[in-house]
Amino acid sequence: MAELTFLDRIEQTTDALALRAESYRLLDLAPGDTCVDVACGAGHAVAELTRAQIKTIGVDLDTDAIATARARTPDAVFHVAPSDQLPLEDESVDGYRAARLFHLLADPLPTITEAQRVLRPGGRAVLVGQDYGFLMIDSSDQDLTDVVLLGLESRSVNPRAARSLRDWILDTGFHNPEVVVHNQIVTDHALLARQLESAAAAAVTKALITRTDADEWLAEQADRGKRDRFLAVLPTLLVAATR
Repeated sequence: MAELTFLDRIEQTTDALALRAESYRLLDLAPGDTCVDVACGAGHAVAELTRAQIKTIGVDLDTDAIATARARTPDAVFHVAPSDQLPLEDESVDGYRAARLFHLLADPLPTITEAQRVLRPGGRAVLVGQDYGFLMIDSSDQDLTDVVLLGLESRSVNPRAARSLRDWILDTGFHNPEVVVHNQIVTDHALLARQLESAAAAAVTKALITRTDADEWLAEQADRGKRDRFLAVLPTLLVAATR
């Protein structure tokens, strides 16, 4: 549950709110429509869509996350299920939303095929993902930073999945795809300190750098934060298409 508390803080940032709002715009749903939010986590999007009078179904494999989401929005419907086996009828929803999911999947195609199955003709799918190969962090040693970011990538099954979402959504029969890039600009070192430490630790574990390299790099980033010189750019891709 501590992880959910951390994620709750992230989900309430201005950038997170703007990213979700952009996904709702791309869904283009009207009050009374039905939407499934796959990998719904603690249910922030489910709550916001429900408040907009969208009949929303949240799906996630994490039982603790579903419990938190259900407490947040008791009027919504929730299921514990994998993304490629949704407990929904064929052509039963008007909108399909999945965020922060595809970097966790070795093979995303079954999940996107499942989106095609549950959407009604004319329904909209919006897939949201961060491509870890696009992350940028300023540093006096950019080569070392790039290697540290490879360590971050190593913590995901499919860290560059987002760049292929448009291909996959076309391959599964969707049409009229639209790609939007949402850039999060972070100048507060404290917001990313935990992720930086995880990335450096992963790079050490993978023998990409030494522990000394990692400590020096983390110290430089912390010093940048103290001097208001920290800068990270985190692009997220949103790919929308019509069934």
